Amino acid sequence: MNLKKNTSVIFRNYKKKIDLKTVKKFNKICKKNRLRFYLANNIKLALQANLNGVYIPSFNKSLNLNNFKNNRKNFTILGSAHNILEVKLKEKQGVDFIFLSPLFLTKNYQKNLGVIKFNLISQMTEKPIIALGGVRKNNLNKIKLINVAGLSGITLFNSQYGK
Repeated sequence: MNLKKNTSVIFRNYKKKIDLKTVKKFNKICKKNRLRFYLANNIKLALQANLNGVYIPSFNKSLNLNNFKNNRKNFTILGSAHNILEVKLKEKQGVDFIFLSPLFLTKNYQKNLGVIKFNLISQMTEKPIIALGGVRKNNLNKIKLINVAGLSGITLFNSQYGK
């Protein structure tokens, strides 16, 4: 499997504090490889490093994200949600895309949405939805059954490029 032009990288590490120098280093690598680069849960640092945007996890409930976004054009805010309440919160936060998860079973989430529930939740928002959670080679055909703007395949990516 080849990475396509519209591939993005989200850097997330909630255990370690990350500095501007490290973020800029990763951004340089991503730009060289024509990948969009997003930083998880640190909008100020993402703006300082001139990244493509920021990823706001489902546990971030802050509503003042749009104050930062007005500072720069072409800055994308991604958000994740696991249910309709979190989807509505992400709308209030002003995210541009919503990662809805988990679509399929994962080792961290044994309660998945499945295709039907996923579609029902995704129809309750105007925001573009990105499928996340348990995407593997053996369930790629089911992706055709959902209405999404994109998909995130961490497990699929790791199986292709080794982890």
